Amino acid sequence: MYLLTIRDGLQTRHIGPYATPQQAAAHLDQLLQRYGERARWQIHQLEAPGELSQSQPITSSTPTPVVAA
Repeated sequence: MYLLTIRDGLQTRHIGPYATPQQAAAHLDQLLQRYGERARWQIHQLEAPGELSQSQPITSSTPTPVVAA
């Protein structure tokens, strides 16, 4: 699955999901007509929770940050 992100000034819009990047790109052509010429866009591939890369697990030996008030 893919998600289309369009940023125009301070607004960010997330549109989708799409089955293929080609579908997102086809819809992007229609959407960019509504936005200014300075709009930026990206097509992101969504990951299933089981496919996410595992980062370092938190253990009891991991130091806990202390914040002084």
